[in-house]
Amino acid sequence: MRTDTQPAVSGESVFDRLEALLPFVSKPIQYVGGELNSTIKEWDFAGPETVRWALMYPDAYEVGLPNQGTMILYEVLNERPDALAERTYAVWPDLEKLMREHGVPQFTVDAHRPVGDFDVLGLSFSTELGYTNMLTALDLAGIPIEAAERGIDHPIVLAGGHAAFNPEPIADFIDAAVLGDGEQAVGIITDVIREWKQEGRPGGREELLYRLSGTGGVYVPSLYEVEYRPDGRISRVAPKRAGVPWRVSKHTVMDLDEWPYPKKPLVPVAESVHERMSVEIFRGCTRGCRFCQAGMITRPVRERTIQGIGSMVDSGLRATGFEEVGLLSLSSADHSEIADVTKQLADRYEGTNTGLSLPSTRVDAFNIDLAQELSRNGRRSGLTFAPEGGSERIRKVINKMVTEDDLVRTVAAAYGAGWRQVKLYFMCGLPTETDEDVLQIAELAKRVIQTGREVSGTKDIRCTVSIGGFVPKPHTPFQWAGQTAPEVVDARLAKLRDAIRSDKRYGKAIGFRYHDGKPGQVEGLLSRGDRRVGKVIRAVWEDGGRFDGWSEHFSYDRWMACADQALADTAVDVDWYTTREREETEVLPWDHLDSGLDKEWLWDDWQDALSEDEVEDCRWTPCFDCGVCPQMNTEIQVGPTGRSLLPLSVKGSLLGSAPGLDVAPGQSVVPGQNRVHSHTPNYGPVN
Repeated sequence: MRTDTQPAVSGESVFDRLEALLPFVSKPIQYVGGELNSTIKEWDFAGPETVRWALMYPDAYEVGLPNQGTMILYEVLNERPDALAERTYAVWPDLEKLMREHGVPQFTVDAHRPVGDFDVLGLSFSTELGYTNMLTALDLAGIPIEAAERGIDHPIVLAGGHAAFNPEPIADFIDAAVLGDGEQAVGIITDVIREWKQEGRPGGREELLYRLSGTGGVYVPSLYEVEYRPDGRISRVAPKRAGVPWRVSKHTVMDLDEWPYPKKPLVPVAESVHERMSVEIFRGCTRGCRFCQAGMITRPVRERTIQGIGSMVDSGLRATGFEEVGLLSLSSADHSEIADVTKQLADRYEGTNTGLSLPSTRVDAFNIDLAQELSRNGRRSGLTFAPEGGSERIRKVINKMVTEDDLVRTVAAAYGAGWRQVKLYFMCGLPTETDEDVLQIAELAKRVIQTGREVSGTKDIRCTVSIGGFVPKPHTPFQWAGQTAPEVVDARLAKLRDAIRSDKRYGKAIGFRYHDGKPGQVEGLLSRGDRRVGKVIRAVWEDGGRFDGWSEHFSYDRWMACADQALADTAVDVDWYTTREREETEVLPWDHLDSGLDKEWLWDDWQDALSEDEVEDCRWTPCFDCGVCPQMNTEIQVGPTGRSLLPLSVKGSLLGSAPGLDVAPGQSVVPGQNRVHSHTPNYGPVN
């Protein structure tokens, strides 16, 4: 009989069995692996203490492979001499059915090893609608769905990503969660697991989880007890034993230049949602948009230097052969040296068919010079702006400090410079929203078309209005807000659609795309739920729920029926989690998970929203005491650095150009130096 000190060893490929199934499924290429820059290591390359990670983005290959977070951790782990990392993605229902019939387990796409043989299954959740896909993967891997039923040889199921800032709805299914940046966190976890294995795995699985919890940056739900009041609210969340922290802190990487990942981005073998090489130019955002969880939980702002960006672009293009570079962040045009970055990159790659792109751009950060640099190589795609709210009143509520005149001036400049297509993104269902706030979107779109025709001298002008449903998220000022009911969202969108289509002068020039309010209510249930919601998730999965982020697979009726049944014996229901407004003193399910934001500051900002008071960006103004910098022992890091990519050697051929970092004569590159803390600014944002 094997003892706890004798771990199971396998890691053998299941590809022979999988290959026989592939002719009978759609898009079989997504399961074969072999991507450029992928890594396969020997199972025991570092001996029996090798720490093995299976990294999963719980969605289809085409969505999961381009995910930057997963790609970064894959490379960081595989650079370690004591760890290996492979990737796995959600399999479509056609392959799932065949895998169950033929006994093929959930597998990695790198070496096609069984996921159940790894030490860690790390899942990155950018949306809560991937929870049912996680349960499918666990079941296919032979890993018990309930964490309490797992043994010493089962992987540690670890959640990360933005949804991990409230992992309570999946607390019964995961062993642990990590908040914040993963680059350093995965190293800490690897060290703990390796040492535990070297010592002979003392105390079994429970001891390993206790050691992970003791780092202060890994949340282990099973080590906490949740108590409820008779009315359904939480009375407290408390550790079950000594040594378990009362609050778990997020991880924050402070010098992005020290983490230039991915150095060799993966190139998909099948079509994916993003066919480009991406570089994260800064992390965090202090614009203070009250609806934006990403902006709140990733504070403080940390910029990558212009040399760091240039080096990553150069090495990434060499390693991939991509012809487009995405300069990514939550608000890329806010980088303090974005004008220099785009101009010098455009100079460097002129004549190489290498294009630059930014994600959706803030209206008040856009300028034509920037847009011209991005399109210099002849690629002039449509521009995307995100006013978010239709009326100026609602934009004050959400702290999106953009006026209608700001937007019209910006799109006028774009149309006047030759652009013909503009996309505007809005949300419906925002706190305090009325029908009139939403109908203002139609008036704004009409004015955009009118202005575009005037400045361009042609009627060949298009504006696409895209609408998303608002979902209140944890760790934001709107975490207390009642979510707008889906039938109200749908009614407002119908009125907006009619207002656009009925306009004979401008209606045909305005495209209209939107999602109904039902998926948003399910996302709201999962985003602000507690541990009782886990029963709903499992019931939906057992009833066939898969790929809930895809409209063709999502079933609102299934979710509501399962919620009614699973919550029947409790004091709560779907409306209790979604449309109910919370009180200031209520214990929220995620209060013991520390994003760095002071809860009192968030409440005050919620009151400012109700009063329609705006708050400036603390990069360029005095500190507003959100709490992140002192609590996380961090500080805002922005430029300008005063450095340059020059001397410039234009890349007539990427393969023939010299590798490495371009630094001006007499300069040296010291990561993290020559940066200015914005609480004592001596510069302003790029105009």
